[in-house]
Amino acid sequence: MSNAQASRPPNTANHASGHAATPAVVCRGVTKTYGKGTSAVFALRGVDLSVAPGELLMLVGPSGCGKTTLISIVAGVLDHDEGDCVVYGRNLKSMSNAERTEFRGKTVGFVFQSFNLIPTLTVAENIAVPLLIAGSSRAEAISRSRDILGRVGLGDRWNSRPANLSGGQQQRVAIARSLIHHPRLIVCDEPTSALDHKTGHDVMQLMREVALSSGQSLIVVTHDARIFEFADRIARMDDGKIESIDTPGRALAASHGAVP
Repeated sequence: MSNAQASRPPNTANHASGHAATPAVVCRGVTKTYGKGTSAVFALRGVDLSVAPGELLMLVGPSGCGKTTLISIVAGVLDHDEGDCVVYGRNLKSMSNAERTEFRGKTVGFVFQSFNLIPTLTVAENIAVPLLIAGSSRAEAISRSRDILGRVGLGDRWNSRPANLSGGQQQRVAIARSLIHHPRLIVCDEPTSALDHKTGHDVMQLMREVALSSGQSLIVVTHDARIFEFADRIARMDDGKIESIDTPGRALAASHGAVP
């Protein structure tokens, strides 16, 4: 058993009683097309997918297969054309733009490959941005920011600027920022691709320990087979569809050519 598997918190997707939890995310027949006529690009072609509370699901597949489009729709950033996308019981299609923006601000956290930290702000100020946007006082936002920095192992760097941190430390700050408002769903777009193996491993370990231990769900888009072991399930996409869903062991074997 790997360290990643040994350290996993209980997954609410699998109960001893055998009763599945209500899904965090349900997509049924989701489509998305960019452009019209002969220039139309069919990004999603009827995607069916569910994610359980407390689950880390990875989306893998070739560039351009629709992974980022799918998580953008699930996160309420992008409209879909047809089908249903229900996140914690709310159908995103039925929401107004204002309702979806409010829902996204309260429910979804984001982690990106490029960190997206503001260079002129301190680490604590960067993390506090979502709270300030939501109307929290600066004092409260900074206090909560410093608290969560301790949880990600950077409590002594709260007054540093991003440029003074390593890549792994900056990604930890980005993770802390995604968690500061206690979102129920966290979406991550290539969170480890700019990191070396050990740092990427540590970042994924942190995401499991800090996020999933609270019952939050994670959807991680990745090309990085080195982190497959951290997933509960791995959904393989191609040409705008979910082609298969594997467990980490099978996915690791497939990445080494052992599974057809």
